[in-house]
Amino acid sequence: MGRGLIVVDVQNDFCEGGSIPVAGGARIASAIAELVERSVGRDYQYVVATRDHHIDPGSHFSETPDFRDSFPVHCVAGDEGGEFHPHFAPVVADGKVHAVFFKGAHSASKSGFEGADAEGTSLAEWLRVREVEDVDVVGIATDHCVRATALDAVKAGFRARVLLDYSVGVAPHTTAAALDDFRQAGVAVSGEAPVPE
Repeated sequence: MGRGLIVVDVQNDFCEGGSIPVAGGARIASAIAELVERSVGRDYQYVVATRDHHIDPGSHFSETPDFRDSFPVHCVAGDEGGEFHPHFAPVVADGKVHAVFFKGAHSASKSGFEGADAEGTSLAEWLRVREVEDVDVVGIATDHCVRATALDAVKAGFRARVLLDYSVGVAPHTTAAALDDFRQAGVAVSGEAPVPE
């Protein structure tokens, strides 16, 4: 029975300079890369990553976004904004990330468990085949896609933990609400939630 690391949406558009940047995103990208470098094959049997990969997500893209269900255009398939951040991309290129799961092609998709790899395999199925039962979730943003992925991990039958030292939230109030959601759902938390800048 193994432990997996799920790295959520460490992409250019969610870091400084992107279309909907989260303050501290680039710093978290570096921290996660270091975590993967020292932990793959030791603390984690498998490391996977998720990517927003929008083609035509309908009302998820909006010129008047509410930043809850609708957002400015971001992470368009084939655009630079949808690529992994340069601080994180090298560990993917080096094969330390075992699979990448794409989500949101034609919908507003926040959870990595709504995505699939290039062969169409869902994240839950991929983990189960490899007998992974415990997952740690990190990435961007604690109060959006990290939250949704961790909650769906528990719903799918995995034991989930969010590593707050390797995640960053958008806003203090929504990050605090996400921590409450984790506790209520049985998602463990580790570390300190950085205060969004």
